[in-house]
Amino acid sequence: MAFTYVNIPAGDKICMGSDGKLNVPDNPIIPFIEGDGTGVDIWKASVRVFNAAVEKCYGGNRKISWMEVYAGEKPFNLFRKEMGDKAWLPDETVEAFREFLIGIKGPLTTPIGGGIRSLNVALRQMLDLYVCLRPVRWFQGVPSPVKKPEDVDMVIFRENCEDIYVGIEWMQGTVECDRVKDFLIKEMGVDKIRFPETSSIGIKPISKDGSERLIRAAIEYALSHKRKSVTIVHKGNIMKFTEGAFKDWGYLMATTEFRDRIVTERESWIIDNKDRNPGISEEDNARLIDPGFDMMSPRQKDDICKEVSAALTLMPTHGLGKWKKLLMVKDTIADITLQQVLTRAKEFDVVATMNLEGDFLSDALAAQVGGIGIAPGANINYVTGHAIFEATHGTAPKYANLDKVNPGSVILSGVMMLEYIEWQEAADMIVKSLDRTIGQKRVTYDFERMMQGATLLSCSEFADALIENMK
Repeated sequence: MAFTYVNIPAGDKICMGSDGKLNVPDNPIIPFIEGDGTGVDIWKASVRVFNAAVEKCYGGNRKISWMEVYAGEKPFNLFRKEMGDKAWLPDETVEAFREFLIGIKGPLTTPIGGGIRSLNVALRQMLDLYVCLRPVRWFQGVPSPVKKPEDVDMVIFRENCEDIYVGIEWMQGTVECDRVKDFLIKEMGVDKIRFPETSSIGIKPISKDGSERLIRAAIEYALSHKRKSVTIVHKGNIMKFTEGAFKDWGYLMATTEFRDRIVTERESWIIDNKDRNPGISEEDNARLIDPGFDMMSPRQKDDICKEVSAALTLMPTHGLGKWKKLLMVKDTIADITLQQVLTRAKEFDVVATMNLEGDFLSDALAAQVGGIGIAPGANINYVTGHAIFEATHGTAPKYANLDKVNPGSVILSGVMMLEYIEWQEAADMIVKSLDRTIGQKRVTYDFERMMQGATLLSCSEFADALIENMK
């Protein structure tokens, strides 16, 4: 595409190879959006950290060619005369991310009034970035409200294109909402809307295809990073045909496509019972995995016995403790998960979940390790290779241009980007420098006010300290 507002620097494009792997040149062109509000200060600090790490690791043999693209307040102020409301997210920006495959961005303002509901959501949906990837870990010395923040080391795979992000809803009192309610009540026989006259209506689509690709990406990540488990988080006990189906489709895909590399939690119980007592009957095994077995109906008992029988066919490949070396796939209900990530954080590793629960869980976990100020994020399509790495916090306009805020979220998002393009040495150098700098209690105001004996640094000074600590 010929660009009018975007200047393409010297360098080469990242592309997806026919083998499904990224082809990354030594001088890749990577689009960036500096962001609104504090985004300007944060980007200036972050890009210096990225460039320093790449230079120190590769000695000039590799270099990123940064290409500015526009979204948010900056293009709205620059281009609104010729573009109108489209200046919030110019077509060129979307096409640049599509053409150059991988990019990074700071926080963006959500336009007030009509038009695009959220620039972040728009980019994710236009590029079908179906995974919102949120790794959550603690850095030594970071203030935390919990006793053992070091127990948190999780990677959240949040579905990015379905569930509430589809935005299908109608406001009470509108003709459209009345038509939907008439259809539900008169055509579908729905009689459970408590106050139909005053109810707004929303629809929550969750597909088999979308569920499978999200959970498949989580499993592939867990296997490649030698993680111990993937937990499917859902509210399937209530929403049986949406989130319950998400769980069921995930298990079916996992046991079909990854059979020799995974074990489900319930399978592990059945196999372990057989390992411990080779002569155990199927019914007794069923009693051990479901203590209420004897109170079940004949049909329910038969279903559990069939589950036991199916799991026991895995004994040649999974028995005699071999299942302990495999990736475990399990599930948990969303509400209890929010409790257990506090009380049993070590039991969670990679998490796959729908959009709404993933939103709650990501931010709750970020609070346990120091807040969203240092929480990185990425939006990825693992099939096409497209990815946008981003700050997970807002624009904080009252701190704009004060050189004050913590750039950690964008910096760690850049670490994820470097890992994604397999420049692991540069990624590792930044992480080690963060550990070192925070350990020295040289931090920005958000941490300094909660740490005894800390040295207060500005946003740019924190970047200086990180670069100084790169070894």
